[in-house]
Amino acid sequence: MKAIILAAGKGTRMGELSQNIPKVLIELNGKPFLYYIIKSLDKAGFNDVCLVVGHKKEKIIDFLEEYSIDATLVEQTEQRGTGHALIEAKEFAGDKPFLVINGDNLFSPNDLKQLHVKDEFNYTIGKKVKDPSKFGVLVAKGEMLVKIVEKPKEFVGDLVNLGVYKFTKDIWDALEHVKLSERGEYELTDAITELSIKNKVKVLKLNDYWLHLGNKEDILKIEEEMKNLNL
Repeated sequence: MKAIILAAGKGTRMGELSQNIPKVLIELNGKPFLYYIIKSLDKAGFNDVCLVVGHKKEKIIDFLEEYSIDATLVEQTEQRGTGHALIEAKEFAGDKPFLVINGDNLFSPNDLKQLHVKDEFNYTIGKKVKDPSKFGVLVAKGEMLVKIVEKPKEFVGDLVNLGVYKFTKDIWDALEHVKLSERGEYELTDAITELSIKNKVKVLKLNDYWLHLGNKEDILKIEEEMKNLNL
């Protein structure tokens, strides 16, 4: 199954660390974060990879050459959101099921293997957290997703969206109907919510770990967790 990594963002919350390199290339324990993502995908059987690039894309090219990694590159010339970024990779994905992962998230091969399904449903993975107000919350009924509520001010649930998905070709039609969000972007989660209304999205639970590189303060914590996990 093919995998698409969304890696075009500027990573503004990283400050000077992502000024001259893409956020995904910030080093943790001596290697770029992207290295660990691709390694985990490969172990899970996702070895046909596409990177949607934008900010400092030439650095991604250098990274692939340095680590002898074979991947397809697709450029998002304008920062118009995750939904728009995925559309840029439509030709690569084709009509068969494929995986999508945000480039600031790292999962175990074991959890990624959960998405190695080729049925008619779309999938996302969730995890229960103490403070869901900082994330997109997955509102589910049984295993079926009802909707995604972004950073809710009132409690709607504690199962949060982790930014990794398995999609069928149904996602393309859903993306065509997505409207600009309040922050002026085409949000991938809006397309997922549209699919959930049609009972086409299932929710899986995280079994192992989720390492999220959200801001500078996460780096030391992630590095320590990586050491404990022998990554």
